[in-house]
Parts: sequence; C-alpha cells; structure tokens
Amino acid sequence: MSKSPLRKDKTCLNCRHVVENRYCPNCGQENIDTRKTFHHLFIHFFEDLTHYENAFWKTIKNLYFKPASLTKEYLSGKRLSYLAPVRLYIFISFVTFFLIAIIPSNEDEFINASQNITVPVKGKDGKIRDSIIARKKVKISEIIKAHEAELKRKHISNEKQNEGFLNLGYNNIKELDSLQKYGPASEKLSDWEYNIVKKTLEVKAKYSQQELMEKFFEQAKHDFPKTLFIYMPLFAFILWLFHGKKRWYYFDHGIFTLHYFSFLLLSALLIFFFSSIMNCFVENTISKTITIIGKSAAYIWMFYYFFPAHHRFYKETRVISFLKSITMFFINSILMFILLLAFALYTFINIQ
Repeated sequence: MSKSPLRKDKTCLNCRHVVENRYCPNCGQENIDTRKTFHHLFIHFFEDLTHYENAFWKTIKNLYFKPASLTKEYLSGKRLSYLAPVRLYIFISFVTFFLIAIIPSNEDEFINASQNITVPVKGKDGKIRDSIIARKKVKISEIIKAHEAELKRKHISNEKQNEGFLNLGYNNIKELDSLQKYGPASEKLSDWEYNIVKKTLEVKAKYSQQELMEKFFEQAKHDFPKTLFIYMPLFAFILWLFHGKKRWYYFDHGIFTLHYFSFLLLSALLIFFFSSIMNCFVENTISKTITIIGKSAAYIWMFYYFFPAHHRFYKETRVISFLKSITMFFINSILMFILLLAFALYTFINIQ
C-alpha cells in the first residue's frame, strides 16, 4: 500500500466522485497528492511492478522453485496474489538488459583497457623497453612505428592461425580483388558474394580463430534475452501442436510460455550476476570450485526445469510427458540454435 499522504480535498481527481477513504469507491483511484519528487517516482515504478506488497517476491520464489505452479494458479483465477505473467516477464527483461549493460562480463575488460595503450618500444641500445608508460620521453614517430609493427605482426600471425578457418578459396583481399577484376567471368563473384567473402577475409586478418569464437560466445550471451522474446510465440505454438486442442487453448500455452521464459531469463540473470560477483575475488582453487559448482547447478536446473513443469501443468502420465518433453526440447533447441546463428551472422557482418 502507498504511504503517500491523502489529499485534503475529498473530490476524486479522476472521476470527481466524493472520496471518503483512501480509494475512490467509483473508479478505484487513490486520493493522494499528485506532485511527486524523483524519489517517489522511482519507488512508485518498482511498487507498480512488484504489485505494491510481497507479491513480487512470492512470485519469484514460486517461479524459480515450483515449476508450473504460477501458471496453474493464474489460470485457476488466483491472480491478485502474484505478478501478472506479462508484467513479470517485462520486469525481469528490464533488469536483465540493464545489468548486462552496466556490469562488465569479466575482469578482462578492465585489463585490456590498460593493455591497449601500451606499445613495446625499441631503445637506442637495441633493447626493447617494457612500454610507452615506462618511457615518458619517446618520440611520437617511434610510437606510431612500433604500433604499426605490432599490428602488422598480429595481422601475419592471425593469417597463419586462420589458414584453415572459414576457408573460402582466397588467401587475402588483394587476391580476391585481383581475381574479381582480371579473372574469367566464370570465377567472378556477385556483389553479394563479394561483400561476404571480403568481410570474412577482413575479420580473419584482424582476429585470431580463438578471438572470433570468444566474440561469438560473448555476443550469444547478450543476444539470449532478445532470442527468447522473438521465439516465445513459436514455443507456444509447438506446445499447442503437442496437446489436445479441445482441452487447451493457445492462451493457456502462452501463459505457460511466459512463465517458463521468465524462469529462463531469471536463471540467466542469476548466473550472470553470480559470475560477476565471483570475478571480484582473487582467482584460486576455492573460488574456481565455488564458481564451477554454482554455475553447474544453475545450468542443470535450467535444463531439468521444463520436465516437471510440463508434467505438472498438462497432467499427463510421466512416460507420455517425458516423451513429449524430450521431443519438444530437441525441436526447440534446433530452432533456437538457428535463431542464435542468425544473430551471430548479423554480429559477424557488423563486426569492427
């Protein structure tokens, strides 16, 4: 319940009805002062999302630890005690995107910030100094020359490492352009093919195979919430295909999907938050063990969660429920992988 003071005027601002208590008996609006500070606005936002009382925490607890209980309660008509499915999903999505945006995924981002501004410099005696930071009085020309040499060395190293990786029949952009300009018409590429091959060669020259894989996996983690949002209607449709059309409406599958995807988002958020906390500690055997155990338990629960949720909600025999769950799991995994691959391709095309 809101703790804002009541207005002295007993006339409802919304419908002009006389308000004897806190809420208008005609339209239900709370008769409180409408002018708020930023603090009140911020608190009101979260109060609105969390249903004003302990409904939010009750919803989160049941969502994470009691598979399908929220869906059953919602469809049975018990809706005031819990957060509405759409509001729950929007809130978890908002928090997930917000935290992923402001919290670095690992400590390497802080390390690289200092590494990127250090360049090896060769002194007059022929010895390589540690870095520009260690030698304040270095000519700008020497800095540029050393930096260019480092980039060239990395370029050659990447080309050697990536010789068998994404091999499209061209060694470098120079060879591609030469064949495109002077080669026979049968070997020339279309504009679309040329742009794809050229982009691939540029990326291969700039990044090693390991760096590319790290970028893809990192991007996949960031794309996971967006992938879930896009995939939800299809997931509900697959549920509709596998269950009786007379007993279950698409709406029922949609509510189940909203709760299940809210769980997946919440799990991903907790794993990300847990990893960020563990990265703050010194890396040793104990911290590694805790990280592995914590993340493994979360991933196992994410994988297992769908099976009891499906069995409890649709009330089929364990064998039938298990067979349907396994089938749907593989179908959805394949389709989800294709969608993530599409996001990865988009990332590859726009990689700098």
